[in-house]
Amino acid sequence: MKTMLAENIRAFRKDRSLTQEQLSEALGVTAGAVYKWEAKLSVPELEMIIQMADFFDTSVDVLLGYEVKDNRLEATVKRLQEYRRRKDWDGLAAAEKALRKYPHSFRIVNESAVLYSTFGYDSGDKVLSQRALELLERSRLLLPQNEDPQISEQTIYGRIAETYLGLDETDKAVELWKAHNAGGQFSHEIGNTLAQTGHAEEAQRFLSESLLKHISDLCTTINGYVNVYYRRGDLASLQAILRWGTQLLSGLREADKPNYLDRICAALLAALAGSQFLSGQQGEARGTLIRAKELAAFFDASPSYDESDIRFVTRIEGASVHDDLGTTAMDGVCKAISQFENEELTALLKSLVEQEDRHE
Repeated sequence: MKTMLAENIRAFRKDRSLTQEQLSEALGVTAGAVYKWEAKLSVPELEMIIQMADFFDTSVDVLLGYEVKDNRLEATVKRLQEYRRRKDWDGLAAAEKALRKYPHSFRIVNESAVLYSTFGYDSGDKVLSQRALELLERSRLLLPQNEDPQISEQTIYGRIAETYLGLDETDKAVELWKAHNAGGQFSHEIGNTLAQTGHAEEAQRFLSESLLKHISDLCTTINGYVNVYYRRGDLASLQAILRWGTQLLSGLREADKPNYLDRICAALLAALAGSQFLSGQQGEARGTLIRAKELAAFFDASPSYDESDIRFVTRIEGASVHDDLGTTAMDGVCKAISQFENEELTALLKSLVEQEDRHE
């Protein structure tokens, strides 16, 4: 238990403009005793603490500087989470105290397990990692109490596998990740670990799965941001996320070979053109819309739905791609423009298409 007794004795003494000698005379002790209290070399007896509190017209708890903690379950969980965020090693002692008080609480056991796992993995301390394993297994048994949708048996097994990795038990980690890799949740961990242990060919398959999954997640996330910024009228942020998205997808093209992501990229470029048009950047909008139309035509001339045409990705058995942009990439461009419900913008796209048709 930490207190501020030494600091508070000094502060109260100085507040009353007393020297150590004067305080010692008032309390009937030696000046050396007061010096030792303030220097944290000794602690006064309880009766003396009560006498000092009375002398300074304060309470014992204020003199001690001890704040009673809220040790209810919810507050304890939040405190353990804060220890983890701050990388505060005092959290380990707090975790053990919490485990003694709430030995059968899923939230306490799981949060303590995560705390030990994090500190063990970061520091390479195998004793901490071993303790984490014990707690993770216990939390798995207590899982029926769980009400957090972010935690499942799958995520707990993932944490156990990561802890095995910290214990240099790589085979166990990979085996556990593979056994619980529903939806490719751990493909990146499996691929990375296999690559580091010399299994390059097998690693590439899992890394390809992971890359495709994260590309899909990113595209959905970008689309979400697009809708958020459009509804807010934040056209600057809308353009920024669209530029980033198009740059990201463009970097996954193999030379001049079309791939499925060109469909998505063309639609994002069309949305960027729309946001530029609404910002009064008609010239930039026209140029971006031409790029969108040309990319859509590039894909539609030789459409590819083979994931292995995407840079860095190898063929994945059973994989498929899909979206709601329409039959062709050009359908996706038209759909993106229609979302702005702007007649001038729609007319601009129509004129560009008609101009190309005339040239053909």
